[in-house]
Amino acid sequence: MTVPTVPTIVLNNGVEMPQLGFGVWQITPDDRAAQAVRTAFDAGYRAVDTARIYTNEAGVGRALAESELCRDDVFLTTKLWNNEQGYDSTLRAFDNSLAKLGTDYVDLYLIHWPVPFHGRFTETWRAFEKLYADGRVRAIGVSNFEPDHLQTLLDGASIVPAVNQIEFHPYLQQHALQELHQELGIVTEAWSPLGQGKVLADPAINAIADRLTRSPAQVILRWNIQLGNIVVPKSATESRIRENLALFDFELSESDMAALAGMHRGDRIGQHPNDFIDDF
Repeated sequence: MTVPTVPTIVLNNGVEMPQLGFGVWQITPDDRAAQAVRTAFDAGYRAVDTARIYTNEAGVGRALAESELCRDDVFLTTKLWNNEQGYDSTLRAFDNSLAKLGTDYVDLYLIHWPVPFHGRFTETWRAFEKLYADGRVRAIGVSNFEPDHLQTLLDGASIVPAVNQIEFHPYLQQHALQELHQELGIVTEAWSPLGQGKVLADPAINAIADRLTRSPAQVILRWNIQLGNIVVPKSATESRIRENLALFDFELSESDMAALAGMHRGDRIGQHPNDFIDDF
């Protein structure tokens, strides 16, 4: 079976990252996560996005170890959880993640949330820079950082984050953040690109999908691809895992892209990053 070729995005340090990856949020326990990742590998995915808080790093690592793929063929992302922020605690947390993943490096390491109330993300970033300098991480980035968080981080940083993974879907397009990303050379990575299913029933999206004989999910994911975003849809269902990868044999027209751009409402599914503290 021929698998699709996923285009790559060149990050600001020259590392290439697949534009479409496989997300494993809420896919637990480890056995179920391992099976889902194996299915994704078979379908043609070559990037996996996990996190310590997902409690499935060991399952992802098992799928990787059991795969016929070489480690270098897979772009692996994991994330530091909130209560592990701080210089020394970050380094310990990274070691723990590596042990669970069964690898000696990750391709991308992200600060999961800024948690600005506690003010630790700048010292956390110093630890990230050390991990990068030591060659244990190929690229470092952040997740859920707002413009003011990025500016605070950069005031004391030596390295500009390669990626900011943010909630991004047709109903929440984060225009100011997108503009800052473009200015700084940060790639936008979309989490919850389908709005946890809430945007799939939108009549305008369904009209485009019907005309193109595609699913609403494929239309939304293709929109992200054409915007230049990285996108990591999650599913544990084999048919949807494969469907979400079938994005590279069609295009949205300018009018389709404009219709999706006009759907922004500012509707969040997750908490605002300024309010999210969990686990301190």
